[in-house]
Amino acid sequence: QVQLVESGGGLVQSGGSLRLSCAASGSVFSIVTMHWYRQAPGKERELVATIYWGEGSTNYADSVKGRFTISRDNTKKTVYLQMNSLKPEDTAVYYCNARARILSTPTSDWGQGTQVTVSS
Repeated sequence: QVQLVESGGGLVQSGGSLRLSCAASGSVFSIVTMHWYRQAPGKERELVATIYWGEGSTNYADSVKGRFTISRDNTKKTVYLQMNSLKPEDTAVYYCNARARILSTPTSDWGQGTQVTVSS
């Protein structure tokens, strides 16, 4: 299993920036991809960004392309989500997710979430 702890959420004005962090521990060596999801009140959880742990390639939801950047620091076992030009519609609880393969079995672990609130 992989344990995940998010940090960096908070309240910011529209147009501002925040950086979320997700520190991983446990079976980090088995991680294949890491993701940031978000869930706004009354809405389904949506995938925001993905990074391949080994090669570092990334993917983004259309709604955040050009504004958000996902990155990782393998030595610190941490994934980041840099969020710029924030909009009120970015308000949500943001969750870190790690997908790994442990003894050929796929696993999926979640952090506890961190609240991001963007005021207009």
